Amino acid sequence: MIRRMEPGEEIAVADVWHRAGLAEYRYLPTWQAFSRIEARRVFQDVIVPRCEIWVAVEDDVVVGYLALDGSYLDRLYVDPAQQRRGWGRALLTHAMCSRPSGLELHTHQANQRARAFYERHGFKIVRFGVSAPPESAPDVQYRWRPGVDVTE
Repeated sequence: MIRRMEPGEEIAVADVWHRAGLAEYRYLPTWQAFSRIEARRVFQDVIVPRCEIWVAVEDDVVVGYLALDGSYLDRLYVDPAQQRRGWGRALLTHAMCSRPSGLELHTHQANQRARAFYERHGFKIVRFGVSAPPESAPDVQYRWRPGVDVTE
């Protein structure tokens, strides 16, 4: 089930973000040094105030989340133990239906799994760049517009 994040779920969502980031971003020293406590603080103080948060829930457990800031897909993370079960696709489909005029996002150039996922779902590369400090890592900007062939 995909639904809006409810009050009191911030820690569970931040912990999904933290676990997924540690598992995926082995190439980013800043992520490997990012503590669970710091992730919870950043989620609560930075992400929640500016984003619309949607969660994927199974048996009352948050297994993934999506953060939208207007048409910008700010975050999409699935707990590592729940990956490859359709949660990412379900969250992305929700975002696309919520923003029928289109979406934009950034991901790391080295994140081949995320890049293949977004490209498979119709996102096109807009430009290559470098993420903001403290990461300062090569990134890629993507854009999706409706009417482009999208793989379910």
